[in-house]
Amino acid sequence: MKAMRPIWGPVWVAVAVMIAASAAAQVVFEATSPYHNIRVEDRAGMRLLTFDGTLQTRMSLADPLSGHFEYIEYFHLPWLWNTQVSRVLMIGLGGGSAQRQWAAWYPEVQFETVEIDPVVVRVAREYFGLRDGPTQKVIVSDGRLHVRRSRQVWDVVLVDAYTENRYGAFIPYHLATREFFGIVQDRLSPNGVMAYNAIGTLSGWQSDVICSLYRTMTDVFPQVYLFPAQSSHNVVLIATREARRRSRAELEQVARHLQHSGRIRLSQFLTRVRALRESVPSHFARCGILTDDYAPVDGLLTRGR
Repeated sequence: MKAMRPIWGPVWVAVAVMIAASAAAQVVFEATSPYHNIRVEDRAGMRLLTFDGTLQTRMSLADPLSGHFEYIEYFHLPWLWNTQVSRVLMIGLGGGSAQRQWAAWYPEVQFETVEIDPVVVRVAREYFGLRDGPTQKVIVSDGRLHVRRSRQVWDVVLVDAYTENRYGAFIPYHLATREFFGIVQDRLSPNGVMAYNAIGTLSGWQSDVICSLYRTMTDVFPQVYLFPAQSSHNVVLIATREARRRSRAELEQVARHLQHSGRIRLSQFLTRVRALRESVPSHFARCGILTDDYAPVDGLLTRGR
């Protein structure tokens, strides 16, 4: 849903060749909001959403539940820690990839999305099949402000919010600090889980962003897990209120049960669980904690470029 940097393996090369060989993209929508230049185009059977020229969302026109970026599938991992999810909040909408999947596969779950840009909400509804309903609601507001003001308790909070500057896409400062994570923890149920998408790698490109987020989350949550995507430079951080740390083998066992019971219908669910990085890179110990008074998220983008 949000900007990422692809790894040019065989799958991505095949996609690039296919797109290059196709006719020019058909632009179906373009507008400038207070936050982005927003563009929707159809190309090679895919609908693409870009903000300020950066690709945010991909969706197959033939099958709206496919064509998404890999990291979207890591947003299903909270079920490993809470098998009774009933309420979800997501900060950030984009083209609504996660919302479409949750609506299709977990129709009984109350899924609330908060998105700051009303034009993005309009685009998701008109061009990416986002449907409002009894269990799907979208609120136009700032994500942190909404969480702070709300008295609601959620089982899962998903965060996938980015903005742009001259260095590229970066996480809004106020959604990356110890204070923000403290507010989220206070709004989670006892078995609550937060899943947070970040652009970067565990070592090398933008690893300072990832390790600072990790250090900051571990200052608030008892356990934080790292799940690097295999086909893109995205890392999904899972933060839990559970004191005990679970091993990959234990998580795989839970994943098999969820699939066998039919609770999880994502075919690649077990593969995504196996992406867990059990050891933390050694340089993470040197990274700082981000606070409301000191959160140089965009400055971290200039390192390891």
